[in-house]
Amino acid sequence: MGQQLQARFQAWRSGDGQDLWLSMLIDTMAEVSRPEIRALRCDISLLAAVKAQLARPASPRAYRGSDFSLRN
Repeated sequence: MGQQLQARFQAWRSGDGQDLWLSMLIDTMAEVSRPEIRALRCDISLLAAVKAQLARPASPRAYRGSDFSLRN
C-alpha cells in the first residue's frame, strides 16, 4: 500500500491534484468506515501524533505553491 500511496502522491504533485486528492479522501473514508476496520484498536501513540498534526496551523504555502514554482 505504501508504493500505491507514493504513486498517487507523485501524480498529485504533477497535476490534477484537486481531483486526485478528493478521490483519495473518499477512498480513505470508505475504507475506514468498514465495520471490521472500525472494530480494530488504534495505537495511542498514533492517535497522539494525529491530534498533534491536526492542531498545527495550515501550511502557508498550501495555496500559493512552493517558493520554486513558476506559478507563484
